[in-house]
Amino acid sequence: LNQWCNVVRWEFKHPQPFLRTREFLWQEGHTAFATREEAAEEVTTILELYHKVYKDLLAIPTVKGRKTEKEKFAGGDYTTTVEGYVSATGRAIQGATSHHLGQNFSKMFNITFEDPDSTTGEKLFVHQNSWGITTRTIGVMVMVHGDDKGLVLPPRVAKIQVIIVPCGISDKNAVELKAHCTAVEKSLMKAGIRAEGDLRMNLRSGWKFNHWELKGVPVRLELGPRDIEANTVVVVRRDNGDKATLPLEGIEDSINQLLDNIHDDMYAKALAERDANLVVTKNWEELCNHLDEKKLILAPFCGDIPCEELIKKRERANRRRDSRCECPGNGG
Repeated sequence: LNQWCNVVRWEFKHPQPFLRTREFLWQEGHTAFATREEAAEEVTTILELYHKVYKDLLAIPTVKGRKTEKEKFAGGDYTTTVEGYVSATGRAIQGATSHHLGQNFSKMFNITFEDPDSTTGEKLFVHQNSWGITTRTIGVMVMVHGDDKGLVLPPRVAKIQVIIVPCGISDKNAVELKAHCTAVEKSLMKAGIRAEGDLRMNLRSGWKFNHWELKGVPVRLELGPRDIEANTVVVVRRDNGDKATLPLEGIEDSINQLLDNIHDDMYAKALAERDANLVVTKNWEELCNHLDEKKLILAPFCGDIPCEELIKKRERANRRRDSRCECPGNGG
């Protein structure tokens, strides 16, 4: 079973738009296998797919790992996860999970199949998995890539990849300029690029620039009378503000390549920022100090529940002693 559905959580507090809301949309999958080995193989396969959603679509690096015994899906054998990092908050954030439930629920609800190797029709309990990803991905994308001007959308998920804005428009050249903008829009769309022309006459080009920057459109094309004469167009990137003049001939190939470059650059920037805040420690005092510094921490951990509870207890006590501490606490 693989479905998209809305979920309402009743045990709810501390709402954050997109990241934690009472109702959210998610994709969830439920599968059953004859053997534990088959089920375990799918767990890692699905986790890799979720990793690719973040890397190949959202340009966000993630860390793949396994949840602790207390943090795993209740009743399951184990839970795997992809975790992102939001530098603005200094927190890791769960991106998606893939759970191996074992036979715990099949035994509880008597979910069986007939053993194909049995001559007596013996029934065996299935090995189950469950996996899901939610609209939290949108919030992670906004927080990782956004800046003071607004959204910065990765090209592969942007509804509009290229916005075309006519510049230097007047009553004398309006018809010709709008026609050229429309022609560029159509040629880009024919090449599979999601392009749109902003031909509103009641707004200045500067206002339009700010408007589409706020919305995070990856590429802006500026087309004016001089550009038409020179058969060129001005191209502006949303992610870093770089501006260049390109020939209109072959603009489709140029923009497709640019969109790929933007995705790669956004991923590289997010990865560099993540890695710059990734530290390794084997010392408790260092661990607390790094939490104060909003770092993502790699530290040895035995995995036992009493040890996990002790770490959480000591970390909370440390925060109470130091009023200046901004440790993110559980899930940090």
